[in-house]
Parts: sequence; C-alpha cells; structure tokens
Amino acid sequence: MGKAARPRTLADTEAKAVARNLRVSPQKLNLVAGLIRGKKVSAALADLQFSRKRIAGDVRKCLESAIANAENNHELDVDDLIVAEAHVGKGLVMKRFAARARGRASRIEKPFSHITIVVREVEEKA
Repeated sequence: MGKAARPRTLADTEAKAVARNLRVSPQKLNLVAGLIRGKKVSAALADLQFSRKRIAGDVRKCLESAIANAENNHELDVDDLIVAEAHVGKGLVMKRFAARARGRASRIEKPFSHITIVVREVEEKA
C-alpha cells in the first residue's frame, strides 16, 4: 500500500544536492555560492579548489554530489552541466556568552547555514 511517490520538482535535465548545517554564516557562504553561479561545473570545481575561503571545500563537496546525482540518477552528460542555481538558507544559530570586563557578559552568535546546488544540462552551441 504506502504513499504514492512524490512527483519530481526539477526538470528532467536537472539534478540537485543539498548541504545542511554548515558552520558558517549565510552571508559568507553566499559569497562562495556567487563565485560558481552560472558557470560550467569544471570551471566551478576549479574555482572552489583554489579559493582561499574556508567553506569552499564543503561547497565543492556539495557540487560534486550534485554532479554525481546528475550522472548516476538522471543519466545526464557531465561535460554539458552548468551550475544553474546555488542558493543559501539560514540554519540555526547557537548562542554563547563571553566574559567581559567588570563582571559583564556579551553574546556570541554562531550561525549555521544550508546550501542547495542545482546543475542543469545544456546543449553545446555549434
């Protein structure tokens, strides 16, 4: 019996991967996501490999997962893939306290964020 399968929300030429609870602020993660939006996946992987941002390794891992999903689950050609979307969402925020002068305390916020990467197969222009 069971439930009916949920219909696919993406087009047949698209695949996605999501990395959740990355320990970085959404603002900083969005800078790295902006680096790869609209690029071919080979160029995006190279950019992430040589980026000096700490979180670039986790974003690269997510992009590689999206590429693997496209190749293995949807039979898309890896050489024709581009990064169609890379959007960032807010996660939880851990609140911590730091001791300050004269017996006071101040709040430290440690944000988490999520990234969703969608790759799309496009035909080469002749």
